[in-house]
Amino acid sequence: MAYVFPHQFPIVHPLVKNAVPPCRHTCFDVLLYAETDRQISCQPMNEARLTEKLSVLADAAKYDVSCASSGSTRTNHNAGLGNASKMGICHSYTADGRCVSLLKILLTNHCIFDCAYCISRRSNDVKRAAFTVQEVVDLTINFYRRNYIEGLFLSSGIFKDADTTMERLVRVAKELRTVHKFNGYIHLKTIPGASELLIHEAGLWADRLSINIEIPSDAELQRVAPEKTHEQAIKPMRYLHKTITGLKEERAVVKRAPLFAPAGQSTQLIVGATPDTDRTILGLAQGLYQQHGLRRVYYSGYVPISTDARLPATGSTPMVRENRLYQSDWLLRFYGFDVADLVSEQQPQLDLDLDPKTAYALRNPELYPVDVNDASLDILLRVPGIGQKSAHLILQARRHGPVRMEHLQRMGVVLKRARFFLSFGGAAHALVHRPDRLRPHLIAPLRQKAAQLDLFA
Repeated sequence: MAYVFPHQFPIVHPLVKNAVPPCRHTCFDVLLYAETDRQISCQPMNEARLTEKLSVLADAAKYDVSCASSGSTRTNHNAGLGNASKMGICHSYTADGRCVSLLKILLTNHCIFDCAYCISRRSNDVKRAAFTVQEVVDLTINFYRRNYIEGLFLSSGIFKDADTTMERLVRVAKELRTVHKFNGYIHLKTIPGASELLIHEAGLWADRLSINIEIPSDAELQRVAPEKTHEQAIKPMRYLHKTITGLKEERAVVKRAPLFAPAGQSTQLIVGATPDTDRTILGLAQGLYQQHGLRRVYYSGYVPISTDARLPATGSTPMVRENRLYQSDWLLRFYGFDVADLVSEQQPQLDLDLDPKTAYALRNPELYPVDVNDASLDILLRVPGIGQKSAHLILQARRHGPVRMEHLQRMGVVLKRARFFLSFGGAAHALVHRPDRLRPHLIAPLRQKAAQLDLFA
């Protein structure tokens, strides 16, 4: 048994005269040779070996959280296979309540890099495996036909160089689309450092592309992954943003213009593997949204996988910190907040006891109470407990008469928070200008709920 790396041509044993080329493999794999004095034959992988590889490579892929299909509109046609709707995949829920999932695997966990935070790093003593292109294609089609999945999320360790790895990923997507007429969702991981030609072709076959920055600051990235830089990830992001925008404008004029990454691009940031603050993380995320048009930034709490001296000895990142970052991200994208509204140089970390909007309200008591019958949409959206839907319902209801407290509950307003920051005809809660006394009232229900959940842990 031997490890054989990528070849684009039939493999011929160099030591055997008149060797007959074995069967063509579309990617590298562990090839079994039965050697004779005349030739070497290639034995196909058996089912047990394929199952073992699936177990290894699916487990290695679980650390990448940037896998959702929101935004794709690829539809079935010409008796093809599958359909990618606008709503989620990878155990997300659609508008009608369906839970949909995808096959989430690595092409290989072989990697030439030695990133301290990565389970697949070069120096880590883990079981290694690799799929061929055809194996990934067959798994995807067979799993789809059995109704196990509705799409594919495919990433990979960098096994030779960026272009060689990216080329294999592109071939999987291309074969699914062209040979099998697969119209389901495909999410490809873009390899930093790959050529623009390969990235462009990936965008023609995949619904979403993602380039993981991983570590929020370039200085910390250099410390824990010296072979990588932020620029290696930012450069393809610029290209994708320019191409997605250009082809979208072209499709508005020429309907036959090709689809190009219709679900956009995303990235992942690892939280807690380095000393980077929430202010640094959110500042980077806001810049990516504004400058490179990312559809999503995903935050992954660091899970200790080694005793590398370059990493903190603080254990796993608290899930509540990851949750607060997602809440802040939502405020940045949909509620008109700025990073400076949520964190500052003096307070660079998010409040773990309160959601970011409530923490903002307590830090700025002079902005409250808000008159529910007079405030604009932007002001209503800054009230804790009022979301996008309920804010618009308040505006609609005001056309027909004054809005009262009992109306808000029917509109979906979370009154246990909102009631402290609203006024009705001049009447407001007595604690609205006493944040020191109001804070315990807001925290107590959360702690009580946490204690109840601990009973079932």
